[in-house]
Amino acid sequence: MSRLTVAICTYNRAERLPALVAALRAQASPIPFEILFVNNNSTDNTAEVLGTLAAEPGPPLRAVVETQQGIVPARNRAVEESLASDYLLVMDDDELPMPGWISAGLDALEREGADCAGGRVSVDFSPHGRPAWLSDELLGFLAEVDYGREPFWIKDVSTPVWTANVAYRMSIFRNDAALRFDRRFNREGKAIGGGEDVAMFETLVARNARIRYRPDMAVRHFVEPWRLRRRYFLKLHYRAGIRHALYGADAYPRAPFGVPPFMFALLAKQMWKTLLLYLKGDQAALRQAMNFTHEAGMIVGHALKWRREKKG
Repeated sequence: MSRLTVAICTYNRAERLPALVAALRAQASPIPFEILFVNNNSTDNTAEVLGTLAAEPGPPLRAVVETQQGIVPARNRAVEESLASDYLLVMDDDELPMPGWISAGLDALEREGADCAGGRVSVDFSPHGRPAWLSDELLGFLAEVDYGREPFWIKDVSTPVWTANVAYRMSIFRNDAALRFDRRFNREGKAIGGGEDVAMFETLVARNARIRYRPDMAVRHFVEPWRLRRRYFLKLHYRAGIRHALYGADAYPRAPFGVPPFMFALLAKQMWKTLLLYLKGDQAALRQAMNFTHEAGMIVGHALKWRREKKG
């Protein structure tokens, strides 16, 4: 019989775990499944809560501790711990699965033959409420995913799916020990940024993996108050700019201290656009400011890359 692991990486969210485990154990599944928690050195009472939950009836719960700090070591530990399973379903510790989540993910992998499947992620603002300035176009930066009501095969990077809600056929990891989450995109604790799931998705697309979008594979994502501030979005894009320059951008032959001169002109242009929109009171000002901070991050990233290369 096929084996399924549902894996969650967790860090200092002990208060959320009982409701999450209850929702997982309430899921209907055509095959038996285990629940795996990767505790990434939580300093609250996560270990005690998981111990209590493991002793309760229902699908078995297993907890391991990943001592190397960061989301990438935690995700890779989840992969390693699940290699004996046929399928792996992944979600985050600040989410709840909707009814039918497991069945939809398994159906995509088993019946439809997907190597990877992702589904809807709906942002839940309770109990804090949604800020008036937070437009729909920004929800994707809070991990929301909604590509409509119909399933489809993902052919390119224009419709990404995230580790907030994803399923994998484990043979893709067993058959290639190098296919793991990229440590260059690590994020520790509640730090802003990351991008390890983007890198994994883009790698699978480049390898022509069969990736399925399933809208009936749905989770609710609860957003903490510290993410519902404008500076969160600005920092997110600043750090994304740094990472892009370090790991994805082309090298330029004429670049003093590693920074192409034209980037300063682009930065000035983005700054003036941002100021004009703010002076007009335009709601698009925040999105434009995110472009500005991304360009600033690119400049910093190119300089950091140049310094690393100089040091050898």
